[in-house]
Amino acid sequence: MIRAILLTVATAALANGGMAMAREVTIERSELAGPLAGTFEGETNSGRPGVVIVPGSGPTDRDGNSPLGVKAQPYRLLAAALVEEGIASIRIDKRGMFGSEAAIANANEVTIGDYAEDTLAWAAKMRSETRADCAWLLGHSEGGLVVLDAAKRDPAGLCGVILVSSLGRRPGEVIKEQLAANGAAPLMDEIERHIATLERGERIEGEIHPGLAPLFGPQLQTFMASFLSRDPAVDIAVIDLPVLIVQGSEDLQVRDADAEALAVARPDATLVSIEGMNHVLKSVPHGDRAANLASYGDPGLPLADGVAEAIAGFVAEHTPAQ
Repeated sequence: MIRAILLTVATAALANGGMAMAREVTIERSELAGPLAGTFEGETNSGRPGVVIVPGSGPTDRDGNSPLGVKAQPYRLLAAALVEEGIASIRIDKRGMFGSEAAIANANEVTIGDYAEDTLAWAAKMRSETRADCAWLLGHSEGGLVVLDAAKRDPAGLCGVILVSSLGRRPGEVIKEQLAANGAAPLMDEIERHIATLERGERIEGEIHPGLAPLFGPQLQTFMASFLSRDPAVDIAVIDLPVLIVQGSEDLQVRDADAEALAVARPDATLVSIEGMNHVLKSVPHGDRAANLASYGDPGLPLADGVAEAIAGFVAEHTPAQ
């Protein structure tokens, strides 16, 4: 229950002249119309590198919740658990959404590259908060693609990359697998055509089945084209930074095959499998799909055992001496 208490009560331990607490932070970028917002949690001015937590797909907020029915607050729980391990974090709202709503007029007019540039700006903010020489990037699900792109663009000032429930195969393959598993098999021919079109950087012409509009509608095609162009197995192989891959055994959205593909592409990465952990970082019974899905709406279910410890251990082992 200690972690649940930490969600609502700021830690008040003084060390090295800094106070561990949760507070709103913002950054400004010249090309954006308004600020980007997030929550810093941990000790300031510690000299120890912190972690920037980059959210997953769609309207996922800084706590890991979504108006699409996710209330599990995995990032908030993770941030609190990392504080217990002595690690600060910044969890962020993506440009155009939630606290970062004013940054752009249309939250759909973004690319993975845009998010990557924002993430690098957040890494700089983290360095200024901790007074450390580098910051860690943690990407969850789609956020894994973002942090890999950020690390490719500018690894200076980064300690390394942490990929949690992150895609390891081309996104189109994962989307087809997910849709087929959720009753969309009769539409697979259309799905494959749309994915192939967007992978080529082209726009979809003609009608789109209403059931596929939330994924392939005209307003989303700019982002989807950038998303579908990524190949995480290629990206992970070219970054010269320490990499941790964390995968849950009960993840319904990202499979063990993704973690394994990342590990094959980057043999020196550390791969940690968390037994019983699902996509929202909660422990659920093996093979119980109903319980797994129910956990997405349960903020009171604690973080899966071992995930924060695995991250903290890797950070401690691979953070360069300051």
